[in-house]
Amino acid sequence: MMSMLVSQTKPKANPQSPQSASLWRNRPFLVLFCTSTLLACGSKVYELALPLILYDMTQSPVAMTTMKSIEFLPNLLLAMFIGVWVDRFSKKRWSQWMVFGQMVLLFLLYGLSAAGQAQIMHYYVAGFLLMALHYGFQNARVSMLKQVVPTPLLTSANARFSFMTTFIEIMGPALTGFILLLASLHAGLLITGFAYLLAFVAISFLEKTDTPPAPKTGFWQELKAGWIELLRNQALWRISLLVIFLNATSGMYDAMIIFFAKDQLRLDTSTLGLVLSAAGLGGLVGSSAVASLRRRFPIGQLMGTTILLLGFSYLLMVFASSTWLLCLSLFLTGLISTVENVCIWTFRQETTPAHLIGRISGITGSGFKLGIVFSIYGSGFMTVSFGPWAVFLAAAVGNGLIFLLYRKLALWRLA
Repeated sequence: MMSMLVSQTKPKANPQSPQSASLWRNRPFLVLFCTSTLLACGSKVYELALPLILYDMTQSPVAMTTMKSIEFLPNLLLAMFIGVWVDRFSKKRWSQWMVFGQMVLLFLLYGLSAAGQAQIMHYYVAGFLLMALHYGFQNARVSMLKQVVPTPLLTSANARFSFMTTFIEIMGPALTGFILLLASLHAGLLITGFAYLLAFVAISFLEKTDTPPAPKTGFWQELKAGWIELLRNQALWRISLLVIFLNATSGMYDAMIIFFAKDQLRLDTSTLGLVLSAAGLGGLVGSSAVASLRRRFPIGQLMGTTILLLGFSYLLMVFASSTWLLCLSLFLTGLISTVENVCIWTFRQETTPAHLIGRISGITGSGFKLGIVFSIYGSGFMTVSFGPWAVFLAAAVGNGLIFLLYRKLALWRLA
């Protein structure tokens, strides 16, 4: 069993694309990267604009939080089914339809808003569909990345995407300020629609890189085949189970950070925005360093070490009494979690057959979110009973226990 687990993770060199080749000279990668950048900027604008529009309409924070909750549902409920469809169709054609659908929704929503006909339910339905289509594109991108990038360069490729999305996250407050400066909040939807139009055009330059499709055996049979492959790949299966609990501890930490900053440290909104950017800066450092770390250390030890170090960064918040310690914890969390995430994404791509990558990404993507729902809900009660320090301590202890379990598994010895 041990030899089987280790052998799954060793990258196979692509003779047509030597490891020394630059990603930036890989035309399909450039197309995917530019398209994803446009979509990431656009999605960030509408993710910020929709709750603000709803608050402007209703003056209700409940409407805003409902909008944010709806955005999580497609990933949790539909991801594994979307994965089957991604594997069934041309990835390029599928991506075009996903982007086109979002573009049409945004233009329609802008038209309704400009005409004064948009209702709250329109925004809820549009938000759900936008996030579903967004995930549909992201799943296909993961599949296409495996096909257009040599296996030894997958870590670097994922790191580039992580750097880009993290940078855009850091620019979130600036984007919010830009949206608020617009004559109408609805104009943000129009701007996003045009960004998606550019992305739609960019995808057309992507060469068709699909592997020969496997014979279709029926939707449920194909979904079952994805589960069988995931269970067969014992290393990925065990990592996926651990990630459920890791995301639970991460969710507890994330849920309490803003409350702690506002309630305990009494930070104003502008200062809080600057403090939260520390996590983004850490993410940028992690994105830049992960490829080098992956070359120097076995992936099993690297992932295990990030689990332990994340627990340490959570523990810092138990003793946080100043803004500087809060910033240090956020920076370390952003850095370490980025390294951990890129390693997991790359491992999933390296060890999954190309014709099943959509299904495996979908199944694991749905599973990864299971722990977050319960941990965030439970952390609220824990804060009321004991205070936010108890939540941070529970997250740190949780990561420590996960590390002890991980250390006893064959995962630690993955090459």
